[in-house]
Amino acid sequence: MYEKITPPPTGEKITFQNGEPIVPDNPIVPFIRGDGTGIDIWPATEKVLDAAVARAYNEKRKISWFKVYAGDEACDLYGTYQYLPQDTLTAIKEYGIAIKGPLTTPVGGGIRSLNVALRQIFDLYACVRPCRYYAGTPSPHKSPDKLDVIVYRENTEDIYLGIEWKQGSEIGERLISILNKDLIPATPEHGKKQIPLDAGIGIKPISRSGSQRLVRRALKHALQLPKEKQQVTLVHKGNIMKYTEGAFRDWGYELATQEFRAECVTERESWILGNKEKNPQISLEENARMIDPGFDNLTPEKKAQIVKEVETVINSIWSTHGDGQWKDKVMVNDRIADSIFQQIQTRPDEYSILATMNLNGDYLSDAAAAIVGGLGMGPGANIGDSCAIFEATHGTAPKHAGLDKINPGSVILSGVMMLEYMGWQEAADLIKRGLGASIADGKVTYDLARLMEPPVEPLKCSEFADAIIQQFNC
Repeated sequence: MYEKITPPPTGEKITFQNGEPIVPDNPIVPFIRGDGTGIDIWPATEKVLDAAVARAYNEKRKISWFKVYAGDEACDLYGTYQYLPQDTLTAIKEYGIAIKGPLTTPVGGGIRSLNVALRQIFDLYACVRPCRYYAGTPSPHKSPDKLDVIVYRENTEDIYLGIEWKQGSEIGERLISILNKDLIPATPEHGKKQIPLDAGIGIKPISRSGSQRLVRRALKHALQLPKEKQQVTLVHKGNIMKYTEGAFRDWGYELATQEFRAECVTERESWILGNKEKNPQISLEENARMIDPGFDNLTPEKKAQIVKEVETVINSIWSTHGDGQWKDKVMVNDRIADSIFQQIQTRPDEYSILATMNLNGDYLSDAAAAIVGGLGMGPGANIGDSCAIFEATHGTAPKHAGLDKINPGSVILSGVMMLEYMGWQEAADLIKRGLGASIADGKVTYDLARLMEPPVEPLKCSEFADAIIQQFNC
């Protein structure tokens, strides 16, 4: 089955049922060490994960690690340009869950990005990025502790699908010609718009199925959170891109109010129900006026539409959501993308799970990570219905490779996400407590040490791992 690698002699496969993992006590988990500083941060991570599992379960559970290859290390073993060998793809498919360090983006033709390729090959449609603060971590923000969000980023669509043509290419010029001459003029809402003849062209597909499976997973996650954190915010730029990003918002609400009707309420529905609770005799029209401040300036048709919306909500869910019952449901709302970038800084404690498309999610997750201390402390996961890969969110930093210097926090916390995904919460909690206590004690790597006030003596990468493990006994 494999050309150059051999699975461990002991351990069992993880299987999937209805999109969720079935994990034995001794699972085989493939790992990709990673390029550059992967040589330092992966051993530190493995040591912490193994120690936490052994401590939490008294040796009754154990991960059997299976080394597979990608990136520069794969080329060393399999040959030039073999950045993502078939052995690795076969192993990840067979064993279901994998974890990886940072990978080099190949230069030249072929694979644009190894990370993107893995997501697309295994249909890992949900990129999950928790951003929470660990006390003592240096941050540029005044109140980083108020931010505790999870970004659910759609992974397989949007412009990251990579369907584009360079300026001057034959197909690109043909496409521009067809759009300018035939398709744009045939759509009255586009008026006299034209694409410049010297433009590059990219395609931005957003589908109902892709949007809804992401929102579905985000809602399922929200149901597992404490009541005060049960909220999903649909992030979009639908005020401009109405048929892609606006559709994402609409399809998200559609999914929530159909598949999760008993468990969720939309923000707008909560306003309608709340108005009736405060004034049981309120008329439909007055309720409509309260949820839409510009009501009196609308056309009669639009007014009638909003009144009908109020009536439908009251008739359909008052018995199940009224009289304050909606306050115990998952709140589903939406925010414009540029607004949410402000609000995670000015009102961070108002948000919990942010569900968004690929490009917005890329920006947003990095911005949120910066607030709580940077990508060095930012974990990530890419999850599908039959596979999940957990990964470092930062680059390879080759100039630091082999110096036992780099912060392994991103991969360690990605391992925490993996343990939580596997249902091994006790081990995950041990690591989170240990890492938090180490940072609070000033036992950190150079990237955090130099920013602390006053600066502290930095630990090596391996020493930071040992400091975390020492906290398991406290």
